[in-house]
Amino acid sequence: MMSTLEDWADAVCAELGLDQDEAVQKTVLNLARVAAHQVDRPAAPLTAYFLGEAVGRGMPLAETAARIQQLARGFAARS
Repeated sequence: MMSTLEDWADAVCAELGLDQDEAVQKTVLNLARVAAHQVDRPAAPLTAYFLGEAVGRGMPLAETAARIQQLARGFAARS
């Protein structure tokens, strides 16, 4: 049985002609979690958007997500 999140991801990917990739989904969700908890809840979707922009410009997904997570953890320490 599929979850609502899986159903939603499948629907969006079908609508936009994208391939569903579980590893990508986990990377983005983990990054959003870190941003929400270390920075602020509204930072999660905005951070995910920034990651998508960076990847769309050719930056590697996993490495870019790791850099942003590191930044988020450091940002929380500054606050």
